[in-house]
Order: sequence, then C-alpha cells, then structure tokens
Amino acid sequence: MTSLEQLRSAMRRAGVDALWISDPANVRALSGFTSGKDGKVLVTQSGATLYTDARYTVQAAGESSVPQFIARPPDTYAHAAPTLGGQRVGIEADHLTVAVLDDLRAAWPDATVVPVRGLVQGLRVRKDARELAALRAAQAIADAAFAQVHPTIRAGVTELDVALELELAMRRAGAQSAFEIIVASGPNGAKPHGVASSRVIGEDELVTVDMGAQVDGYHSDMTRTVAVGNPSAELRRMYRAVLEAEEAAVAAVRPGVRAADLDRLARDLLTGHGLGEYFAHSLGHGVGLDIHEGPSLRGTSEDVLESGMVITIEPGVYVPDVGGVRIEDLVLVTDHGYEVLSRAEKDHL
Repeated sequence: MTSLEQLRSAMRRAGVDALWISDPANVRALSGFTSGKDGKVLVTQSGATLYTDARYTVQAAGESSVPQFIARPPDTYAHAAPTLGGQRVGIEADHLTVAVLDDLRAAWPDATVVPVRGLVQGLRVRKDARELAALRAAQAIADAAFAQVHPTIRAGVTELDVALELELAMRRAGAQSAFEIIVASGPNGAKPHGVASSRVIGEDELVTVDMGAQVDGYHSDMTRTVAVGNPSAELRRMYRAVLEAEEAAVAAVRPGVRAADLDRLARDLLTGHGLGEYFAHSLGHGVGLDIHEGPSLRGTSEDVLESGMVITIEPGVYVPDVGGVRIEDLVLVTDHGYEVLSRAEKDHL
C-alpha cells in the first residue's frame, strides 16, 4: 500500500497542502478500499479521510486503513471544507470532471483548488513484496489458462470461442480477466486492439492472443501469437522479427535504462527487417492496480527504469490485409537486471 507519508512529501514538493484523490486505483492504493470507483480520499498534512456512501459502510470499515466518512456529495464536500480554509488543494486533473471541479470550488470557497498530475501514480511505480506476490499470482493464472487453451486454437473455432475458454479458465482458478481478451486471427491480427469476434479461424493463419488475470486488484498482461497450420513465409518472417525485437528488449532491461532507449532498440531492429513502419504503438508500459500505468516505454518517455518496477515488453507488427504479430512478456526490473514473470510457451516459427 502506498505510504501516506511518502505522499505528503510529494505534496510538499508539488506545492499543495492537501490532495483530493478521485482516481479509483489511487483510492485503493492509499486506503485499501477495493471499490475505489465509489470512493474519494482527502489527504492533508495531518490526516486522511476516505469518503464513500452507505452502500459500503461495512466494506469500508473492514478494508480501509484510514478513517471513513459515510455520505454522498455535497455532504462529503461540506465535511472536508473546515480543514481546507486557506489551503492549496490539489485535484487529480486526469480523473475529475469539469462539473465536479465547479462543485468543489463552490464548496471550498476559502481554498485554492489546483490541478496536479501523477503524484500518487509516481509512488506506485515500484512494487513492494505484497504487490509483487499478487502480480506473480495473476501471471501464473494467466500462464496456466493459456497452456490449457492453447491446444484448442485451431482452424474452425471462432475467436470468441478462444476468448471464452480463456476467461473461464481464469475464473475457475479464482481470478478475473484483467481486460477484454484480444483474440485476433488472420487479417484481424493487423488491428492492435481488435477484440475477439465471431470470425472463424482459418488454416495457415497467425492468431494473436492478448490476455491477463486480475488478483487482489493487480493485473497481469501477456501476448502470444499462435501459428495455425503452416503460415506463409512472410508471416513467419514477421513473427521471427518481432520475437527477435522482443527478446532483445527484454535482455536490455535493468535499473538505470531509459525507457525511450528500450523502445528505440526494438523499433530499430524491426526497421532493419523492413517492418518498422508497421510497429504502431509504444514498446510497453507499467502494470499494477491499473493495466496501463507508469513507467511509459515510448520513444518520447523521460522515465528511467528502477528496481521494483513491473513492465511489459510488447513489440508488434501490423500489416493491413495480411495480419499481425505481437509478443509480450511481463517483466520485473530487479536490482541487477530483470526477471520474466510470464512463462507461457512461445511458438518458434
């Protein structure tokens, strides 16, 4: 769980006296309350309060590490007002509507409400032992589900059939799906975020499967591209190029490496194979309470890898009317290098 004292130090550096937290993952990280979408947390230099409504009275009391006030707006805002007079109050700019911002300013006329970005997220990028245990458990369940379903990915079944079996396998193991499972076969593989459809998988195609499990709020994320039958020489070439880029980027992971340099490494390798223009997204991202969180592994990122970060490495190639390949591993940055958490088998074409 994210430390309130660490957050207060970050708040002082950002020049705010208090912080109104509305991002559901940040609410959970700071309070332990698992229904973060229906909660808010106010952190001041001397205290913290979880605000939620009467549907969660028992749950909040059992889960939250900070005191609770049970009410709905505008009563929540009125309760906070006496502690905020003359204060600079940060609000999470990425997770607050304009309407609510207007309500807060009206409810706290003696406070100065200012937008901030990334204060809590910046404290979440390095995972502690409890978080790593949940991430390992989530990935182990995803690995097992993929191993179970992999033999059924064949010509004649639909993408939805595969996605359903994967979700059922993870549910039976005690986890939820971390996100909507992607199963993209044949030409659908050229859609990086194509959802599973009723398309029937054909012979001699590639099938991209992007999946993850969620355990105790923490997500795993993994992609494998599966060969059905005997794919063409061009599809095999694409696959081998992506695998080379993925393995090279993973091997370069260690503390102190610039995220942008990892993206460039993979992108340059694919460019060398004449495929760089078809790499349509960043190399990866952090994973935790959110499926996409810091650090960002894109070419413009200023993030630097640190021990304890959990990231994805996921280069891909997407050629319209031909198909696509993505290979993704979940990787822990260790003190001296890396540990690959995703163990599911990869095809070698």
